[in-house]
Amino acid sequence: MQQSSIPPTVSRVVGLDVHPDSFTASILQGATPLSAVELKVFNKVPIAKLTDWAQKNTLPTDTLVLEASGNSFDVARKLLAIERKAVVLESYFVGKLKESHANNDRISATRIARAYLCGNAKTVWVPDPLTQERRDLFHAHRRAVKGVTAANNSLSSYLSDNGVRLDQSLLDLCRDERRNAVMKARTWNPTQTQILEIRLLELDHHIELEGRLASLAAQQVLQDPKLLELTRLCGIRDVIAFAIGAIVGDINRFKSHKSLVKYAGLNPAFDDSGKGTWSGGIKGHGHKDLRALLIEAGHALLRSPNHPNSDWGRKLLGRKGEVALVVAALARKLVVQVWYSLKGLTKPMEQVSKPMVQKIGKMISRVGQQGLDALGISRKDAREQALEILRTRKPGREYALRQDPPAAIPVAQMPASALAT
Repeated sequence: MQQSSIPPTVSRVVGLDVHPDSFTASILQGATPLSAVELKVFNKVPIAKLTDWAQKNTLPTDTLVLEASGNSFDVARKLLAIERKAVVLESYFVGKLKESHANNDRISATRIARAYLCGNAKTVWVPDPLTQERRDLFHAHRRAVKGVTAANNSLSSYLSDNGVRLDQSLLDLCRDERRNAVMKARTWNPTQTQILEIRLLELDHHIELEGRLASLAAQQVLQDPKLLELTRLCGIRDVIAFAIGAIVGDINRFKSHKSLVKYAGLNPAFDDSGKGTWSGGIKGHGHKDLRALLIEAGHALLRSPNHPNSDWGRKLLGRKGEVALVVAALARKLVVQVWYSLKGLTKPMEQVSKPMVQKIGKMISRVGQQGLDALGISRKDAREQALEILRTRKPGREYALRQDPPAAIPVAQMPASALAT
């Protein structure tokens, strides 16, 4: 979560302009950007000497400031490991201070330090190693999903250009069925056959890659009690539960469910200035990947029968008549439930329902036999372990909220019954 940084009380701020192979450091002394004096500059120091340099040339009371970039989190974790205070600033604000006519590593390091002294720059949370690993896996999976879509569209477009329209989506067929459907759709000449072979190979590659990455994500969900607990929520299965764990990370950095709603960008934008008042949608702020997944879960929730949240959504749809608005409201309600779940404040599961057993079975299918072999566990044992985790989760305090909120509050918080799958 991003937070407004507070001007430091320490006398020295060290700006670091970090690159993959080297870094430049500018040590400033002073409480404000105008009064700060540059004491010393270390230009283009090899990145391998970072910790030795920091221990020799900085103090535990110094604040070392970096701009968010490719390896800034790794650098920050190394500095924190040697008891140095490391702060990562959002790159957008720092970039606005860049001079268009002159720039080098020394100027950049000084600019980063002065940006922190301004007090307006937003800090970026430095994820722990496990969260960083999950984020890398999440982004790889998102790229694989986009690769599947692009390869499928490319192949379908080629078939359409040659007058072929298949009755069934290529993604609904297995590898051999997909090849037979394409090759037997019409008579192809040798060049066309080779082109189709290449495009089929590309599609098969992306599908296999996406499946293996999804298997890794499902494995982590089945083994992590907090992520598995999220799947109790209607509309959330392994992919979304894993994404929440990867993006949100430590839930304790969100003081309330409102801050998590804001982080996801599910609070409406507004502008109330002078005589003009405007309120808008949910686009343009928050974490777009997390918001997109929660909107997807909201759609699934609206389609689900016999569930308190689904019934609430359909009643709201009857009043408002806008599916997009209702889905966003359901996504916001789901975020509130996620916050309570990750904080351990949910009602314990006394008896595992049949839908929950089916959901776990689908997650194990996503893991696949290859994933189960890698874990050294059978399908039956994986199911029993997951159910045991859900049964033995430590109970937290219960909470109950209204099903029909007043007009001033667009979405209520979570009722205890909403955890039923």
